[in-house]
Amino acid sequence: MNDDEPVLLHTEGHILHVTLNRPRALNALTHPMVRLLGEALTRAAADDTVTAVVVDGAGDRGLCAGGDIRSIYEDARAGRSASVDFWRDEYRLNAQIAAFPKPYVALMHGIVMGGGVGVSAHGDVRVVTERSRVAMPETSIGFVPDVGGTYLLAAAPGELGTHLALTGRAVGAADAVLCGLADHFVSSRHLAGLTAELARSTSPAQVTDIVRRYAADAPDGELAAQRAWIDECYAAGTVEEIIDRLMDSGLPAAKETAAELLAVSPTALKVTLAAVRRARRLSSLEAALDQEFRVSCRSFLGHDLVEGVRARIIDKDRTPRWSPAATGDVTDAEVARHFEPLGDQELGLSAV
Repeated sequence: MNDDEPVLLHTEGHILHVTLNRPRALNALTHPMVRLLGEALTRAAADDTVTAVVVDGAGDRGLCAGGDIRSIYEDARAGRSASVDFWRDEYRLNAQIAAFPKPYVALMHGIVMGGGVGVSAHGDVRVVTERSRVAMPETSIGFVPDVGGTYLLAAAPGELGTHLALTGRAVGAADAVLCGLADHFVSSRHLAGLTAELARSTSPAQVTDIVRRYAADAPDGELAAQRAWIDECYAAGTVEEIIDRLMDSGLPAAKETAAELLAVSPTALKVTLAAVRRARRLSSLEAALDQEFRVSCRSFLGHDLVEGVRARIIDKDRTPRWSPAATGDVTDAEVARHFEPLGDQELGLSAV
């Protein structure tokens, strides 16, 4: 194991421990990291001496802040397509994690956003702590939730997933469990003990039992108390109707949410709403990933992703100039275009 490697692998007992190792970049994913993780999982699945895989992030700030947004910006500006190649392998990795035949334990401590959700929330043992902040914040940069995020959020109770998809808000441990993005709360002070005990496990059943013994009730979240207005407002048929309901609700929290939505990419909002609602009708994660790949490829060629990253990450002026600038100017035909098949460039996971 070399500490300079972007993904650290070491075996303790019967556990393969995988650490995303770019702490100064909040362990943001690069294409080599995606490939290394995929290769490690392939070997672990075939290795009878490996009982389970435990995934965490280097440093104490988070598991993973997502993909390398700056590189996507530079790629799009230069007219290259490396980002499309990255997404193709990343989404295949997401499906590989979901289908992994042994316990996949994700320690979702600290920041877990975008691609970080993709390498954790598709596992079957997902642990959050009091410092977890879990989000799919793509609309804030003119993008749409991916890495299977639309599939996960579509399955959340009521309209909670729609709320999180459109706003991109981060949630804590209790709300992550409520929305189906995590399974267990474990205090961060017990993570070292949990990891050490997992290393002594000798069967998949033992792995599950150990995590349950360390688990406790998470501190109270926020979403359960907000279900009434969230479900009522987000049940509307269009983004415009959702914003109107939020504005007219008379609740300060709902009005603040409307203001948030009015500040992000109108195109991203409309495509995200369509993506989540379409994902509800899909039969598998693989089908959702195929859909997300179409949307990501189309978004990559659009205006708002580059502009959103410029305003938020590059220039940091927080004043993106979206085009179109209003939801009413985003046509149904433009939304539908994001979901059109890609011909021989399809991801094709659901056809496998």
